Amino acid sequence: MDETSKRHCTGEVGGGNGGKKGGGGSSDGDFEPSMGRFTDHIIINVLEKMDLASLCTAACVSPTFNSVVAYHLPFVSSSDLSGPGTKSLTIGCLRMRNDSSIINILGEHIEDLSLLKCTHLSYDILRAIGERCPNLRTLLIEFAGCDAPELFKRKLAEMLHKVPLLESPSITIRGTSRDLFDVGPLGQFLPPSLKKLKLQQTDARLFVLWLDAVRKIPLFNLRNLSLVLDLIQDDLPITVVHSLPHLVELDLEDRPFTLSSVGDLTNIGLQALKFCEYLIALSIVRSKMNYPASFTRVDNKGIFHVSEGCKRLEAVKLGGFAKVTEAGYSSILYSCWNLNKFEVLTSPLLSDSVIDNMTGVARSVVELRLSSCSLLTSEAFEHLSSFRKLEVLDTSGCERIGDQAPFYISKVTTLTRLNLAKARITDVGLALLGAGDLPIVQLCIRKSIFTIATAAKALTDLSLRFCNGVTDAAVQMLMDRPDHNSSQLQMLDLCSCRGLAAEAIMLPLPLYAFYRLRWLGIGLTEIVAKRGIFSAICAARPRLVVCSVCCDFGCCDGWQWLKVR
Repeated sequence: MDETSKRHCTGEVGGGNGGKKGGGGSSDGDFEPSMGRFTDHIIINVLEKMDLASLCTAACVSPTFNSVVAYHLPFVSSSDLSGPGTKSLTIGCLRMRNDSSIINILGEHIEDLSLLKCTHLSYDILRAIGERCPNLRTLLIEFAGCDAPELFKRKLAEMLHKVPLLESPSITIRGTSRDLFDVGPLGQFLPPSLKKLKLQQTDARLFVLWLDAVRKIPLFNLRNLSLVLDLIQDDLPITVVHSLPHLVELDLEDRPFTLSSVGDLTNIGLQALKFCEYLIALSIVRSKMNYPASFTRVDNKGIFHVSEGCKRLEAVKLGGFAKVTEAGYSSILYSCWNLNKFEVLTSPLLSDSVIDNMTGVARSVVELRLSSCSLLTSEAFEHLSSFRKLEVLDTSGCERIGDQAPFYISKVTTLTRLNLAKARITDVGLALLGAGDLPIVQLCIRKSIFTIATAAKALTDLSLRFCNGVTDAAVQMLMDRPDHNSSQLQMLDLCSCRGLAAEAIMLPLPLYAFYRLRWLGIGLTEIVAKRGIFSAICAARPRLVVCSVCCDFGCCDGWQWLKVR
C-alpha cells in the first residue's frame, strides 16, 4: 500500500487486514484464497438471487466478488442497468479499480451519464463512452490528475466525434493545483446540440480566444456556462456576453496564485453582464484555495450594474468581493423578486441590515448562505420567521453569532439544513433551537450536539468537525442507543475532534450501531494512528467509506488526492 493509500480507506475488504476472523474458514484470516474453492458459475448462481443493492454490497467483500459482480451487473433482472428503460445512470467510482466495471454497463440506451470521483479510471473511458453511448445527451465525469494531457485530448476528441447529440458536458480534472483543461478538442468536434458546458479547470485567456472563435459556428447556442479558471479578468464576461446572448446560467470561479490588481476584474467587466437579460442564475466567486486574494477593484457600482440589467435572477452567489457593502447586495434583493437562492461568501463589509432588506423576497428564498461574513450578528435573524420557504441556512464562519440566533432560527419550521460552524453558541442556545419543531436532516455545529440531535428527528448528516468537546463518551452514546436519532445517520464527520482517543470507536460494533452509516470522517484524530482500528471498522461495515485526510464533508472535494486499496 502506498503512502496515500494508508491515509484513506473505503471499506474494501479482501485480505488479512480486515481483522483476525477471515471469511470462509481461512485459518490465517485471509478471506480471498477460500473463494477459490467455488467456481464462477456457483458464485454467479448465488448473485443472481440478489437485488441491485445487495450486489453493490457484495462487490465490496473481495476482489473475486468485485470482478464477478462487474461481469454480472449488466444482466441484473431487478433494476436492470443494461435494459432500454435505463436512460440515466450515476455511479460513484471511488472504489472502481479499472474501466471494465463501467464499460460493461454502458449502452446506447444511456442518455444521461454521471461518473463521480474517478480515482482509478483511465482516459480511455472517454473513448468507450463515445463508442457505446451514441445517444448521450448529458455527461458529468470527474477525473483525478492529469498525467497525460495529450492522451486526454485525443480520447476526448474521439468521444466528441461519436456523440452528436451531446447537450451538456461537465468535465472536471483534479489532482494538482495547476491542472488545466484543454478546450482545443471542443473546438474541433463541437456538438451542434451543445447547450451546457462545465469545465474545471481551464486557462481564462485560452478560453476567451476559443469562445470568440466558436461563436461564429452556425446554430451555436450555449445556454449554461460553468468555469473554474486561473484568473477572472474583464475580457471574460465581456466576451461571454457578446458570444452568448441567450445565456441563462453563468458560473465563474477563479483560483489565483498571486495577489495582483493588474488585469483583475473591475466594475467594467460586471457592467457587461447587465445585457444578459435572460440570465436566471449567476455565480462569481474568488476562491482562496491557492492564495488569500479578493476582488479589490469591484465595488457597489459593479453590483448595481448587475441588478439593473439582470432582474430575472433566481439564484445569486457572490464570493470574495472585499469592497462591496450591504448597499450593493441589497440592490440585487430589491431588483430580483424571483430570487430563491442567495449566497455571499467572505464579505467583510456585509452587515445585519442585508437580511432586513430581504423582506421583498423572503417568501421565495429557499437557500440563504452567508459564510465568513465577520460583521454578521444574531440580530440579523430577528425577522427570519418571515422566510416561509427557507430550507437551507448557512452562516459558517460568522463568529459573532451567539445564543440569540437559535431562538430566531427555531421559528423557521421549514428548515432542513443548518450550518452554524464557528458560531459562539452554548448549550443555552442549543436548548432554544431544540425547543422548535425543525425537520433538520443535515447539521453542522461546533458545540455540544446532543440537545439538538434529540429534537432533529430526521437527522441523517452530522458534522462535528473541529469540535474539541466531542469525547469518547459522546461517540459511545451514539453507538449504544439503537432508538436514538443517531441510528438514522448516514454521514458523520469527526474530523479534528481532538478530544477523541484512539479507542473512541472500538470493535466489535453493536449490530445496530451506525448500521446506516456510509461515510465517516476521522481526519486529524487519534483514531487515524490506529490503522488496525479503522481497517477493522471497514471490515465490519463493507459499505462504509472511512476518510482520514479531512476531505470536504462526504469527500465532495479532496477525493482527488486519495487512492483506495
